[in-house]
Amino acid sequence: MCGIIGYVGHRRAVPVLLEGLRRLEYRGYDSAGLAFVDDGDMSTVRRVGRVADLTAAVSAEVGSHAGIAHTRWATHGGVTEENAHPHIDSTGRIAVVHNGIVENATALRAKLESEGVVFQSETDTEVIPHLISSFYDGDATAAVVSALSLIQGTYGVAVMFADDPDRIVVARNGSPLVIGLGDGETLVASDTQALVRYTRRVVFLEDGEIAEVDARGVVTNRLKDGPTEARVQVIEEEWGVGDKGDFPHYMAKEIDEQPSSIQRCLRGRVLPHDGNAKLGGLDLSPRDLLNFNRVVLLGCGTSYHACLTGAMAIERLARVPARAEIASEFRYRNPMIDPNTLYFAVSQSGETADTLGAIKEVQVRGGQAMGVVNVVGSTIARTCGRGVYVHSGPEIAVASTKAFTSQVTALMVFGLMLARNRVMAPHEGKAFAEALLALPDQVAAYLENPGPIEAAVELIHTAPYILFLGRGFSHAVALEGALKLKEVAYLACEAYPAGEMKHGPIAMMEEGTPVIVVVPDDAFRDKTLSNVSECRARGARITVIHTEGDAEAAAVGDVSIAVPRSIEPLMPLLTVLPLQLLAYQTAVKLGCDVDKPRNLAKSVTVE
Repeated sequence: MCGIIGYVGHRRAVPVLLEGLRRLEYRGYDSAGLAFVDDGDMSTVRRVGRVADLTAAVSAEVGSHAGIAHTRWATHGGVTEENAHPHIDSTGRIAVVHNGIVENATALRAKLESEGVVFQSETDTEVIPHLISSFYDGDATAAVVSALSLIQGTYGVAVMFADDPDRIVVARNGSPLVIGLGDGETLVASDTQALVRYTRRVVFLEDGEIAEVDARGVVTNRLKDGPTEARVQVIEEEWGVGDKGDFPHYMAKEIDEQPSSIQRCLRGRVLPHDGNAKLGGLDLSPRDLLNFNRVVLLGCGTSYHACLTGAMAIERLARVPARAEIASEFRYRNPMIDPNTLYFAVSQSGETADTLGAIKEVQVRGGQAMGVVNVVGSTIARTCGRGVYVHSGPEIAVASTKAFTSQVTALMVFGLMLARNRVMAPHEGKAFAEALLALPDQVAAYLENPGPIEAAVELIHTAPYILFLGRGFSHAVALEGALKLKEVAYLACEAYPAGEMKHGPIAMMEEGTPVIVVVPDDAFRDKTLSNVSECRARGARITVIHTEGDAEAAAVGDVSIAVPRSIEPLMPLLTVLPLQLLAYQTAVKLGCDVDKPRNLAKSVTVE
């Protein structure tokens, strides 16, 4: 959601900025722009549409060696060139790019207008350059500090001054910023993906910090409390991987990468000889694990579906009460926080604002919070301090696939670890560990022969309404399948527990209605097949996802797709695969922009 890139160094700035914006396209955006100082004057170029449109509008031969750029996802004001970033002050000498929301923008705008300022956009961001200008007397950093002291809300900002063209001032409060340290060059970005071509040495700016960036490096300070020490970290090499290779889309590539991403998540964590698991990042002893009486999993969107799967597995395996919560609802319902409950924040990006807010609420009230995240060094990872990296690698497509299966895998490993600590016998632990370790090969085997996905696409691609059904673990899979189809193909669909279908959704059933049923060979199989019969009796066209060798389940489908057999808690890692492929292939058939769906953002950094 929105992207920032800034550069100062020995290269021409414009090509670096445009390359950075291209690497940030996956975050979701609707306009793009950049600013640089040319012959002493601030120049801005902004365009509605894709980064390619901006690239066509600006010369790569501009001599400036510093600049800032932005991709905008509209919040305040429509998708127009005037609302695109960067925004400049009335003198045309100060340019700002901003991620986040200025909550008191209306009041600040009214005050500035009363002082004669004329606004050029509808955005909340535009108040920032005008505020900075009102305080500027030659000290750029002091002016930014004074302006931000009046801002309520969240921000990651990068500011350039025409009077000081070889320096960028950046600050953060609730919206991520990372500084890349190169050889005679320094970069600023909202995401490490924009930096890795030039450097892997980075400094993650913390909330309440401001930094001065030039070609020599960075100097950081607290907005209120003086100097801080910039802690340099090295990004893992895998985060430099950002191309599609031979795949037509990132989503296709990331679906195909799941055998290796699950393998990375399992590596070194599952102990088959002991029938146990270890997650060193949690830093929990066996005695610590015994002291927890409940587990709460917090997530949004796809991560929430991973939480649902994980919560059910934890209860099933360890006999510890567990529940999944939608993070955006959790913090605002004044939740009761139990110090003997273990809270997990589950997020692919590690920057999800709603999940971060929920975890901060847990911590304020004395709860223990752990992260389950993909992006190393992300805000949630640093805020929690302890947790699990899922190691799925860069996920560029907006619709999450491999991150979901890696999150579920990590939660299953935790479930095994907790179960062995509580109630699971060694031989049961060994069987579960072996089933976990078999998953990468099983996923690979399915993806090599995925079954009649095209036939299922034919049943749904023109349908006005599609229903997904599943029971038990398969309910979360049905929810994830419906979400994927909405995200990339824009089809109206919903998911229900199969037993609830007759308590309302059956009213939508008519001749030809597509129903997609997840029915592995588990404790719910027979009941689910009965629900399928109720759909078929009303003319529904059934696509059934079933376990290999289950001829009875296969027979109830107009289209039947088999997945390998595993133990019940692990079946979601297999049954979700055909639903990912179904969403992808339907979107391709409909001509949708698969990797960058409309209105969506990869990293949702505002509430």
